[in-house]
Amino acid sequence: MSSTRDIDALIEMMAKLPGLGPRSARRAVLHLIRKRGILLSPLADMMQTVAATARECLNCGNIGTADLCDICASEKRANGEICVVEDVADLWAMERSGVFKGRYHVLGGTLSALDAVGPHELRIPRLIDRVATENITEVILALNATIDGQTTAHYIADELGARVKKTSLAQGVPIGGELDYLDDGTITAALRARKAL
Repeated sequence: MSSTRDIDALIEMMAKLPGLGPRSARRAVLHLIRKRGILLSPLADMMQTVAATARECLNCGNIGTADLCDICASEKRANGEICVVEDVADLWAMERSGVFKGRYHVLGGTLSALDAVGPHELRIPRLIDRVATENITEVILALNATIDGQTTAHYIADELGARVKKTSLAQGVPIGGELDYLDDGTITAALRARKAL
């Protein structure tokens, strides 16, 4: 039996994280072990806490520790604007910019005929319900500038019809770009220069 079996298993688990390959995971695990008192033990405790308490917001799909996330629970955010994003990472990227003061809706992906992802596999019906019941005046379609993202945006715009103003992000978001990789200034410029669909 190997004396490093648990460490090797931890390295394999870390290597499954986005942005970490086997070599980066190995370096991260070695660093954690060297700093076990101030990093590894607190990290393990926090991961256990998050595993037990994290949940999706029942309203928008954000991640938090209550049935409603802080954004949906805040009356200050109920300004009639709802920003539609592909996933939670995109919501967090928009929040980092500090520009948008409305509420969000996380779709959970984009439409994709190749992957058999239709409107009912996403939170599109829930979005339509929210627009009808939450006094929404503007839907900002902040989807990634990919073919699937733009297809999804056009589908949602068609479904919403003329009942609400529809806008999308403008300058600053490169074609094929993803929101999670953009800096705050680019997101700010894109949100301020949004245009009608």
